[in-house]
Amino acid sequence: MKFAAACTIAFAASANAFAPSSTFGNRATQLNAMKDDMARVGAAALAGVAIFGATLPAQAITKSELNQLSYLQVKGTGLANRCSEVIGEDTIVPKAGARLTEMCIEPKAWAVEEEIGKAGKTEKKFVNSKVMTRQTYTLEGIEGSIKLDGGNIVFTEEEGIDYAPTTVQLPGGERVPFLFTVKELVAKGNGGAFKPGFQMGGDFSVPSYRTGLFLDPKGRGGTTGYDMAVALPGLQSGEEGDAELFKENNKTFDVGQGRIEMEVNKVNAEESEIGGVFVASQPGDTDMGSKVPKKILTKGIFYAKVQ
Repeated sequence: MKFAAACTIAFAASANAFAPSSTFGNRATQLNAMKDDMARVGAAALAGVAIFGATLPAQAITKSELNQLSYLQVKGTGLANRCSEVIGEDTIVPKAGARLTEMCIEPKAWAVEEEIGKAGKTEKKFVNSKVMTRQTYTLEGIEGSIKLDGGNIVFTEEEGIDYAPTTVQLPGGERVPFLFTVKELVAKGNGGAFKPGFQMGGDFSVPSYRTGLFLDPKGRGGTTGYDMAVALPGLQSGEEGDAELFKENNKTFDVGQGRIEMEVNKVNAEESEIGGVFVASQPGDTDMGSKVPKKILTKGIFYAKVQ
């Protein structure tokens, strides 16, 4: 699939990002909505799209080439954080009991939904952001089963390095942490064969960015630590002041829901490899229940083997 086709699955529509699965039945309509939201992200995001057409081909490396490199040849180069490139435009028809293995999902650009004030009014827009996390944000080694449902491929994620704590920074300097993940993904396709133009998408779970063992600056945590901020005893008497700190004192492990759409653009039948582009939408960190999560859109490339 050419780069122009890759652009058609740019950032997902903010209104549909967390809609029920039934609203994504018409993929043509959904992809058109994604086209419209490219304009909403703005020129900065479109500049980020150039990553696909500019830097990626010059640095492309296939899985077989990567496997020939030693540990010391990979160390410090950033290759461990990159998904392999696929060469070919073949077709793979998965057989009964087939699985997707060695799946790699590499983000290339991020945008965060913000309230922008203009002429006395505020509206929500997606603002292009930059990643602050070192090169550990790519998901790797994801595996899952493939089955056919009504002649369409359905992929169910089962295991692998399927989450990565990531932080992005907005132009104003605010940093937004989130858990980039595809846990428990069930992706439904639009056909029974992997070939250029094949699309699949579905919902996944987004666990809390922090676990119950995390302690905030006041020593409060979900499963350990203090029950309240010890340095503020005057506000912990059960009076009016306690309501102000209720969310800060009562830590929760929030589980959100995300959505990912993937499109295959390269298939190598000889190596049983597929590759393509994706766009994902998910909530950010809630600081264990005390904050409203921001909506984050991520786009990039993916790789997988059909076994």
